[in-house]
Amino acid sequence: LVGGGRDPVLADSLPFLVNPWRRRRAKIARRCSAVAERWSVYGTCRRGAMPRPGTEATTTTTSGCEADCGVPAMKATLMMMSCRSRSRSGRAHWMLLLFCLLLAFPSHGPRAVEAFPGGYGINYGRIANNIPSPDKVVQLLRASKIRNVKIYDSDHSVLDAFKGSGLNLVIAIPNELVKDFAANESRSIDWLNENVQPYLPQTRIVGITVGNEVLGGQDTSLAEPLVQAVKNVYNGLKKFHLQDKIELFTPHSEAVFATSYPPSACVFKEDVMVYMKPLLDFFQQIGSPFYVNAYPFLAYISDPEHIDINYALFKPNPGIVDPNTSLHYDNMFDAQIDAAYAALQAAGYRDMEVRVAETGWASSGDQTEAGASVENARTYNFNLRKRLFLRKGTPLKPKRPVKAYIFALFNENSKPGPSSERHYGLFNADGRIAYDIGYEGLLPSSAPSYFLSLRKIQAGGWIVHYSATVILSVFIFLALVT
Repeated sequence: LVGGGRDPVLADSLPFLVNPWRRRRAKIARRCSAVAERWSVYGTCRRGAMPRPGTEATTTTTSGCEADCGVPAMKATLMMMSCRSRSRSGRAHWMLLLFCLLLAFPSHGPRAVEAFPGGYGINYGRIANNIPSPDKVVQLLRASKIRNVKIYDSDHSVLDAFKGSGLNLVIAIPNELVKDFAANESRSIDWLNENVQPYLPQTRIVGITVGNEVLGGQDTSLAEPLVQAVKNVYNGLKKFHLQDKIELFTPHSEAVFATSYPPSACVFKEDVMVYMKPLLDFFQQIGSPFYVNAYPFLAYISDPEHIDINYALFKPNPGIVDPNTSLHYDNMFDAQIDAAYAALQAAGYRDMEVRVAETGWASSGDQTEAGASVENARTYNFNLRKRLFLRKGTPLKPKRPVKAYIFALFNENSKPGPSSERHYGLFNADGRIAYDIGYEGLLPSSAPSYFLSLRKIQAGGWIVHYSATVILSVFIFLALVT
């Protein structure tokens, strides 16, 4: 060879000497060919049925094959994947594995504003003198796997307790500060510098509410300054570069609507719309949802003779049909949300999302508060939790999953008003469950268990999809390396 001669045997062997992987690739190619000849995929498969004679076709396509015929098809696919992957470099294995891991474990880096991941949250009110400390509350929330929490102030003991917890926290600027924040933008900056900036990122502050049920409320003097207060807080967030990390909103009561039945006929009150329109204009500009406090319980106790309690509790009932849209509603909760959507559409905000800032059912009340009982509270909150876990939309917005904060975490013994106001809690003051909808309290309870049912709910929700992604990633990796 050095002298220019050619040894045919050595020349034919030279490629394998130069590239020792080529011999292995040739062997793998022969194996892949054998696999392709051995395994057939049936092109007319359907669930639960064997393929009809004469319908098989030798192919590596497995789309749509299930049941009995899917087993060899999937095996063939995995073997082909294994064969083909072995003929590539080891670097490709690790790149594909990394891609699978990225799908299974999404990034938690910077993102657009999303104050409400998932669909279930809880309101942590503290108008009580006998509830657990914030540190104990964090333990309770984590044990119950409730990760979205909303409070009604910016108490530093709560902000400190939530550090490093991984829980998403929405804090609040109370109604009594609305005028002050509207009058002076520097007041918003000072508040953010004191209550937000020092706690990030250890405390996951994901949202700020400006006031609560201001429009349509008893103090009409707050209506006009509300929108300016919201704008000043947003400008403060921009100064700290937090406008894309913290969502800004204000919850509304049902009192802002002129009518809510049927849902499609819902519109804002004329006197409210004067202040609501500039607020909605601004929220549309910054991408904030419309938050409403939706209480089927309050609607029911206002007219128990004409409202079917089963309709309010998510229990089987005939439901109603909206005569304008022909949409059927089997529960009042969905009807209240779609009523809010209808009001927004009538006002020109068709694409704005509706979320629920508060909803719940009292476990006790005065004699005039029909339906306030432990059994009804358990039924409502159990069925509501089941409904939210399924990530379903409403009849009007079926592709937009409903998100709601439950009211409330604890029974608050110092709240003013009717007796029901002090009995909305899922937990008692000592940390025990008030009634069982699948949670475990800080202390054991003898309440009847619904936990197995909720495990089935979770099994049908995001847990299955997440687990399936991880398992599929493992199978693909094993197919590549074996």
